[in-house]
Amino acid sequence: MNTSLLKKITLFLLFVTTVSTAFAQTPILSENARVSVLTCGTGNESYSLFGHTAIRISDPNQFIDLVYNYGAFDFNTPNFVAKFTKGDLQYFAVAHPYTDFINDYTYERRSVYEQELNIPANLKQKLFDNLNTSLASGESHYTYKFIDKNCTSMVVDIINKTLDTTAIVKNTDTEITYRTILYPYFDGHFYEKLGTSIIFGKKVDQLGTQIFLPFELQKSLKTVLFKNQLLAKENKTLLDLNEAPPSSWWNNCYTYLLLLGLILFMNRKIINQIYFLLMGMLGLFFLFVGFYSSHHELAYNYNVLLFNPALLVLLYFYYKGNKKWIYNLCWFNLFSLAVYLIILLNKAHLLIVLPLIITSGVLLVKLALKNQKKIPIII
Repeated sequence: MNTSLLKKITLFLLFVTTVSTAFAQTPILSENARVSVLTCGTGNESYSLFGHTAIRISDPNQFIDLVYNYGAFDFNTPNFVAKFTKGDLQYFAVAHPYTDFINDYTYERRSVYEQELNIPANLKQKLFDNLNTSLASGESHYTYKFIDKNCTSMVVDIINKTLDTTAIVKNTDTEITYRTILYPYFDGHFYEKLGTSIIFGKKVDQLGTQIFLPFELQKSLKTVLFKNQLLAKENKTLLDLNEAPPSSWWNNCYTYLLLLGLILFMNRKIINQIYFLLMGMLGLFFLFVGFYSSHHELAYNYNVLLFNPALLVLLYFYYKGNKKWIYNLCWFNLFSLAVYLIILLNKAHLLIVLPLIITSGVLLVKLALKNQKKIPIII
């Protein structure tokens, strides 16, 4: 046997031994062990607008106090932005010492709440084992989906797996849509609210029957039963750092209305063309990501009736000075706006996009009247 082959076999055996040891080293929890769900408050950054969910395992007898967090991702992933847009960016779980975790949220000025799970010792151990196995084996890696697969849904899944039943289900706000559920999280973040309103399609207009946000899980845990008793004990506040939503001189509805009002008031040809260009290009982008992305929330985006790519064709004939096609395309876009308005009558984002509908409608009507065929008067 040559030296190279011997080295390879030795390394392989060392690898197998290390992995086997890692799986076997989960400590046995004592009777004083506690397992709980942590719900973290919202922040001012886009990634923290909806809060966060984690699992805490603490056992003073074993000097264990760990937080398992399913919301980690690697910014150094090749083609990070493209993968996030496509919907195949990999998220994974990490374990933090509780002190590090709580210090991070203290620094970020975000509240943290704890709900201890009322389960027997054998299930606490099983959950601890499942969490460690998930980390060591790579089972904690998952493809992030905004509604279907995220830090909250992963916590729900592993707890239900441990309990060997679908104990945690959504039992609050099931009669309103996902879009409506999301809206209160955008207080103080107007343009994030507008952007989410126009880029999300048909899926977020479905009734919100699935737990996908941290505070939805927190509300559901208050009433979930397991073996004829409440699964979670009374909610406990670990950090109370709730602050008023941030105020911004530009990130509000007033700058939005002012800008659209200026476009209508100035009524300049170049400004109107830039407006149509931006609206049409956004429509092309929505169509592209709707087909390209695996995020189901971006598919079937009827907002393209407002952000209509046909506006780009209108601009082409506008440049060519073809009055007939300018007139026809104006009315085509106005018809699209009318259909869009009908679709929006029972949607949560009607009011936020209404100023855009009015602006587009007024500009298109003016352009149509300017380019309509003149009827000769015979005397």
